[in-house]
Amino acid sequence: MPPFDVPEGDPFGPHNLPYGVFSPPGSSERTVGVRLGDHVLDAGAAAHALGSPYASLLARPTLNPLLAAGRTAWSDVRRAITAWVTVPAHRETVEPLFHPLSEVTLHLPFEVADYVDFYASENHARNVGRMFRPDAPDSLTPNWKHLPIGYHGRSGTVVVSGTDVVRPAGQRKAPTDPAPVFGPSVRLDIEAEVGFVVGVPSEMGRPVPLGAFRDHVFGLCLLNDWSARDIQAWEYVPLGPFLGKSFATSVSAWITPLDALDAARVAPPERTHELLPYLDDSDEEPGGYDLRMSVSINGHVVAEPPFSTMYWTAAQQLAHMTVNGASLRTGDLYGSGTVSGPTERERGSLLELTWNGRDPLELPDGKRTFLEDGDVVTLSAWAPGPDGVRVGLGEVTGRIVPAS
Repeated sequence: MPPFDVPEGDPFGPHNLPYGVFSPPGSSERTVGVRLGDHVLDAGAAAHALGSPYASLLARPTLNPLLAAGRTAWSDVRRAITAWVTVPAHRETVEPLFHPLSEVTLHLPFEVADYVDFYASENHARNVGRMFRPDAPDSLTPNWKHLPIGYHGRSGTVVVSGTDVVRPAGQRKAPTDPAPVFGPSVRLDIEAEVGFVVGVPSEMGRPVPLGAFRDHVFGLCLLNDWSARDIQAWEYVPLGPFLGKSFATSVSAWITPLDALDAARVAPPERTHELLPYLDDSDEEPGGYDLRMSVSINGHVVAEPPFSTMYWTAAQQLAHMTVNGASLRTGDLYGSGTVSGPTERERGSLLELTWNGRDPLELPDGKRTFLEDGDVVTLSAWAPGPDGVRVGLGEVTGRIVPAS
């Protein structure tokens, strides 16, 4: 089907227009692309052909120059691209610049500066607390309702969807083992998350307030924070995650601009504790997003986590991340933390879905407690869009290969 003739209601129609970086068929050169249906528009070539003042931002091998250009440029470019793919007068010029999605090579869409991961789902945090602190008076840690808990990850191992994930090796020690052993992880897990991509940097020493969230954050994508639970359990006391997390984090090849998700904005869950002023969003625009996620293993759906249940919003996470004066850089990525809802079907990790391995999942190809070599995990999602149409998010997929 020609790219201009996207069926009405397609989740990747002109109301969406996510950004990525691709190589055309038969070429190794990378350039910015915009997805429309099952095609990719060479955005740089289109900008040049139509005399856009933003051609220099789009004819690049990464999204970083566009990310750094700021909110006014983001809006201008989005309006221009919407016109290019919808106005009949542009069709003759633009249509030859589309490529079938199935024929291009997709790349990591931006150069990742820093990577931070949060822990923002109350359902997930309570499940983990019940598993590992069953005798505690509260399944949440004392600080959880007062600040967004997070840790700094490794930006160099953020990979694009479709990249194989090598089973990590490290130290592990079961509670009954007399000493730790070294070897491949035997409790390899997923974490279904949403990642937020920073565009405009900030000055060191100047916190970013809640109201400046959309001045700094360009868009979002799906994110799988792969986790080696056995390595993590042995190493993370008293400090935070390290080798159990740093081996790989997968992100979508498509970054959905925040402007495409205005219809999906929702209020977060009711807060049960008074927040300090820098986190108090009671007078801000709704900070949550109604994203309907799906997790599948080898093509079989195992969970459908709802992002609307997340206790801490992306704006609060950004404010907390910078309140000590830490600066933002173009290309910073921060993850929401595992997305889990209140029911068993809505849990975003195998740790929760199998209750730490106690209750194996029944899949068509056998039982699973944690991931086996050869398993393919796919995260997908959609959000409510304008006039009832859905906004599709680019999927994240990864296949587990044996430890090297």
